[in-house]
Amino acid sequence: MDSATRDYLRRRFRAYYASADVELPPGGESREWGYIPWTAGGTTMIRHKSLFDLGDVGTFLADEGPRHVYFSAAEYRDPGAGTMDEKGWRAADLVFDLDGDHLDEVDESTPYPEMLAACKDALQRLLDLLLDDLGFATESLQVVFSGGRGYHVHVRDEAVRRLDSGARREIVDYLRAIDLDLDGLVRTETNRGTTRRVLQTEGGWGRRTHRRLLSVVEELRTMDEERAIARLRELDGIGEKRARTILGAFESTPEAVQTGNLEAGGPGVRTLVESIANEVVDAETAPIDEPVTTDLRRLIRFPGSLHGGTGLVVRRIPVGEVDAFDPLVDAVAEPFENREVRIDVTEPGPVWMGGDRFRIEEGDVSVRECVGVFLLARERAKIHTNATPQR
Repeated sequence: MDSATRDYLRRRFRAYYASADVELPPGGESREWGYIPWTAGGTTMIRHKSLFDLGDVGTFLADEGPRHVYFSAAEYRDPGAGTMDEKGWRAADLVFDLDGDHLDEVDESTPYPEMLAACKDALQRLLDLLLDDLGFATESLQVVFSGGRGYHVHVRDEAVRRLDSGARREIVDYLRAIDLDLDGLVRTETNRGTTRRVLQTEGGWGRRTHRRLLSVVEELRTMDEERAIARLRELDGIGEKRARTILGAFESTPEAVQTGNLEAGGPGVRTLVESIANEVVDAETAPIDEPVTTDLRRLIRFPGSLHGGTGLVVRRIPVGEVDAFDPLVDAVAEPFENREVRIDVTEPGPVWMGGDRFRIEEGDVSVRECVGVFLLARERAKIHTNATPQR
């Protein structure tokens, strides 16, 4: 990025911060702070700062206009100390990071809005697991659009803030269903000397598998035999012969199929349950960035700051408003909405911003400033020499 473009973006970031009302995280004075200024290369992290070092955060941001701003998930006795050992770790939020370009269904050809939509689907799965399976209260969660490719979730429940890295790894393993197998989803029941193994239905992945099993059973009941066999064959490990065996079990032992009784239902029901469990894992796990959660000293983006790679706001989202949130509308910085700027486009193509789709041509163009800042920050354009923002 050339110096004129960096200077322009810094000035406009400063203008945003001059009008923004930033809100510190809980225990902000005990957290480490860091930022990346608009220097050549754009990767020089200045960290090991405390609020004492920065002074008033709002004033600091308006004066400096940094490219990226971070704070630590952890709280320390001395957050401004120069080494991690000297800081004196006290506790840390449980933090999850979802990155759109890490999703299996996303590749280099996926348009930006589609990547963000896929990531929001993953976010909703994560929230469902945190609230329904792990039992966190809604008020203990803070959801944040990262301003770039995805979302962060901060859990500030005192029951987890002092967990070590190993315990956080166990939470990651659960959310990603790592090493989950059928034996982990069943319980053994004994009644009058008879032992049977059935699906767990009280909670966790067993309950999720049972719920999907009931859904599949109801779906099959609406079908004729050939359609039902075709549906069963869509599941892993079920051929035509096994599908017919399972349908026979529906007739002879309907309760076994409904409850996932692996003894009475025979090998057909066991295969059905195993296949559905795999389907549930594929559909309902949360593809979180594992090292972010297990790292007790992670720095993460400061909500309310601007993302230096897009110019979008790192926006807090109430849990109940996640479904309605549109990052390319709701995270556009207000000072960039109603101006135009002149840029020299080096990488033309579509841009989605503010609810509109723009086809950007190569060369000297005037665009809405939110589009211009996005292109400049992505290094798809350079600032024009006569680029004073116009109303």
